[in-house]
Amino acid sequence: MVPESPGLPPAGQPPTGHRSPEGTLITFERYAGPATLILSSLADGPKHGYALTKDIEQFAGVRLAPGTLYEALSRLESQGFIEALPSEQRRRPYQLTAAGAQALRAHLADQRRVADVGLRRLAHGWGPA
Repeated sequence: MVPESPGLPPAGQPPTGHRSPEGTLITFERYAGPATLILSSLADGPKHGYALTKDIEQFAGVRLAPGTLYEALSRLESQGFIEALPSEQRRRPYQLTAAGAQALRAHLADQRRVADVGLRRLAHGWGPA
């Protein structure tokens, strides 16, 4: 058993003061970026993997590698944030669920608060953009 460091949460738990991971993107840890991009893309309607990749590349300027994309899709589906639709030939489309929309909305609101603080602090100490 690995001893816990003072002031740090047990392995796999969010830091104190964070919302419960149930129903939030915090459960994705390093996959929160791809999860946010995928859920944001699916908020515009159902898409299969290739269409997701192209949409994300267009709106975010990021190209997700296939392994990253499909691992994130699997995690999102297992959490109930997305669901697979019947296959269209060889393509498997996914759609956002109500839980996924709620998690995305909460995550983006949190990110907006962080961005607002950072921009205010930059404006104060480094001048306006």
